[in-house]
Amino acid sequence: MRLNEITYNNAVPIDGYGPGFFRIGGEVHEGTVLTSPQGTTVWNGYSDEAALLALADHIDVLFIGTGAELAHIPADLRTKLESAGIGVEIMSSPAACRTYNVLLSEGRRVALALIPV
Repeated sequence: MRLNEITYNNAVPIDGYGPGFFRIGGEVHEGTVLTSPQGTTVWNGYSDEAALLALADHIDVLFIGTGAELAHIPADLRTKLESAGIGVEIMSSPAACRTYNVLLSEGRRVALALIPV
């Protein structure tokens, strides 16, 4: 088997996660988090629409990790994001982390909003 080193040009990957935290680019972040090419910050959950909408010119797809299980997000949030030109993919946080890393390694314009497991 041949292994290739993955390089991430404009953002950092998710290194791991556990109860209440995410490890992103080697740093541990407690609680909800938003990571994008603009950096990693605290995300205040679904009511923090402004932080997500501010990414409209920088990303094509936003992955929202809803915790340990897949859950719905507020319909009005999805509508606002899609109206701003942001594609929205909802999945459990573990699946969102994996998918984000794959697309990030391909050089795609993605961001990730996460609720801990």
